[in-house]
Amino acid sequence: MEELTLEQFEEASDLVKEVTLETKLVYSEYFSAQTGNKVYFKPENLQYTGAYKVRGAYYKISTLTEDEKAKGLITASAGNHAQGVAYAAKLAGVKAVVVMPTTTPLMKVNRTKGYGAEVVLAGDVFDEACDYAYKLAEEKG
Repeated sequence: MEELTLEQFEEASDLVKEVTLETKLVYSEYFSAQTGNKVYFKPENLQYTGAYKVRGAYYKISTLTEDEKAKGLITASAGNHAQGVAYAAKLAGVKAVVVMPTTTPLMKVNRTKGYGAEVVLAGDVFDEACDYAYKLAEEKG
């Protein structure tokens, strides 16, 4: 995997701001007292997709070539990443296929579909879904 330079990281940070909300740190008196440390939470659950995962998905999709975008993408996920990919792909006009385990909660399946991805249920656990995603990717190029 290619490492990002500081300049690339800053560019990525600016890019994902187009589709994310700024989430400020929230101090927790309770957990700070329990741990003897200063504990802060970053409420990424307030993002449109309910998790921070949209950041990486949006950035990665933005780096695809036009040929790659035209082919679409296939990934595997058990939930939050699936929703981030589906939403980011929709914004970029890229077809997304997300392979999810058959045990994925229906709410996560439906939200992923709601963001525009095609959902394929395969396997009982993530590793099996991932294996199937690789198989689909090879079959479809």
